[in-house]
Amino acid sequence: MLNRFKAFVRANQRYLPVVFFMVGFLWDSLTLGRIDRLYDQIILSTYLTSLTVCLYLFNLSGDDKWEGTFFEKYEVYLPLAIQFFLGGLCSAYVIYFSRSVSFSKTIIFFIILVILLFANELLKKRISNKYLQFSAYFFVNFTFFTFFIPVLLKSMNTFLFMLSGAISLSITLALIVYIYNGSPSTQKEISMGKMTGLIVGIYLLINSFYFLNLIPPVPLAMESGLVAHNVERNMESDEYYVTYEQNPWYKIWRDNMYEHHYQAGDSVFVFTSIFAPSNLKESVLHRWKWYSPHTGKWEMIDEIGFEITGGRDGGFRGYTFKSNMMEGQWKVDVITNDELVLGIINFEIETDSMAQTKRLNTKVF
Repeated sequence: MLNRFKAFVRANQRYLPVVFFMVGFLWDSLTLGRIDRLYDQIILSTYLTSLTVCLYLFNLSGDDKWEGTFFEKYEVYLPLAIQFFLGGLCSAYVIYFSRSVSFSKTIIFFIILVILLFANELLKKRISNKYLQFSAYFFVNFTFFTFFIPVLLKSMNTFLFMLSGAISLSITLALIVYIYNGSPSTQKEISMGKMTGLIVGIYLLINSFYFLNLIPPVPLAMESGLVAHNVERNMESDEYYVTYEQNPWYKIWRDNMYEHHYQAGDSVFVFTSIFAPSNLKESVLHRWKWYSPHTGKWEMIDEIGFEITGGRDGGFRGYTFKSNMMEGQWKVDVITNDELVLGIINFEIETDSMAQTKRLNTKVF
């Protein structure tokens, strides 16, 4: 049976790595849910540790290091294991990032995921290309620590993000140097200068994404964001009743209408629910902005903050509101104290004393 399976693997080496990547992706999509859950932490730690071990074993197999040992009979499966663990880690990160309603802030990681998925077919040596191996490893390693350290320390800030990057950079470079020194075949295939430059380049790129607000401030994620006509909290049941104008069913990309009908004397509410790991506390701001047709720029009208506490499955709920609204385009930036953007809620105020709001819906959070 084992020999037949080996023959099948050899006959389909071109396609199996991608299949195992996708299997890892699907498995995590069905089993993972919260980064602060012990099960998720154990699974991700196991994946990263296993990926590290498999990379070491695979890169030394070309030097016949495992000849006559227990690992020799399993060498053929190492590329598949690498792809499975790589796929599992990438899928977990997509699951956590995609919890945010601000898709524009996470799309860059979806693009990176797709690149990792198809890079095997674009590169001549598939996963055996060491530049691809260690670049992908550093990416998932960096992303792991940006989640894990804030969850572990029950805090998040720019320093912890930088610390996460430094730890992952050190681990990756240490692994590369250790393999390079013990593998003559690796020394022939790669240039240490080029490899180090590539890893440091990815490190700088991810940091640039972070400071340019191209990725969410992990592990926080804005799960819901609505512009509403009214928000009420039931203190007994601890439920929020949010009344807003609902979009037609076919506009699936947005729950509430972009045009908000406003009458003088009314208030405009912005409601958000923000996921945070258990016991993590962070200050969040709703920054209200109005687009001035006179200056052609966004003008900050108000900034209202509140503190969130993590742990609730549906996210920490909060809202701000304003009266005496001007017509035109508005947006509310949902940000942290470090100016990192969790999400942006866009809407347009239409003032008409005779207008009747339609399709009102009340949602319970």
